[in-house]
Amino acid sequence: MNTTSSVDEPNPVDQLGITADHEVMEIGYDTDVDTDLRDAVIKTVGELHPDDTTDLMDAVLLWWRDDDGDLVDGLLDARSNLDDDGTVWLLTPKANRAGHIDPATISEAGPLAGLKATKTIPIEPDWLGIRMRLGKNS
Repeated sequence: MNTTSSVDEPNPVDQLGITADHEVMEIGYDTDVDTDLRDAVIKTVGELHPDDTTDLMDAVLLWWRDDDGDLVDGLLDARSNLDDDGTVWLLTPKANRAGHIDPATISEAGPLAGLKATKTIPIEPDWLGIRMRLGKNS
């Protein structure tokens, strides 16, 4: 039975701060992604742009697993079309799940890619979302 989200279950798209007027790119799609989240984002924005788009994006969904390669390179790719006020959502498997990324790796990779982690949210049941924004030199 399909039920409406309750106060106990926040809408995942609201948690990501994605609205209908946002342009959203997706990188790292594979069969293991959270399809509920992905479908909800598509329902909100209409379509996800592929990683070869040249348009400026308001948000990038970066599905990343430990064996996907160098995280710094992945974050640099994600931010290459990012609007100055845009957000990269690094979506990675939760701890004790296949493909989990060590938090220290994320902490080191973000600044090297010019991004700063500002928020972490659970994406049920298997994923974690880390909001990354363009880092400002202090």
